[in-house]
Amino acid sequence: MELDKKGEIDVIYLWAFVVGGLICVIGQLIMDVGKLPPSQTMVILVVAGAVADGLGWYEPLTSFAGAGASVPITSFGNALVHGALAEAHKDGVIGVLTGIFEVTSAGISASILFGFLAALVFQPKG
Repeated sequence: MELDKKGEIDVIYLWAFVVGGLICVIGQLIMDVGKLPPSQTMVILVVAGAVADGLGWYEPLTSFAGAGASVPITSFGNALVHGALAEAHKDGVIGVLTGIFEVTSAGISASILFGFLAALVFQPKG
């Protein structure tokens, strides 16, 4: 991404930092104030991202904040709904299932692969 003024690029980084930080602060507050474990917090953030995409709010947020909105776990919920809706318009009801897997398969596959490799290297107990 190349912009005319250095100041414009700096503002993009600033908003990415602020929005990504706010998403993380919300997750931390859910764990600290709500006394929820990380697994439930993750589910809440994924569902929040899915709902935001369903309402049409996540795409403008991603356009505004860039990686600040596309890197946190909320973007996984966004990807699930975005893929499901896109394929549903094209293929109907069956597209809902295929769209979810089409959009998120690379991330899920990488998680499984790297989890397996970490288990080989670190030999977890239990």
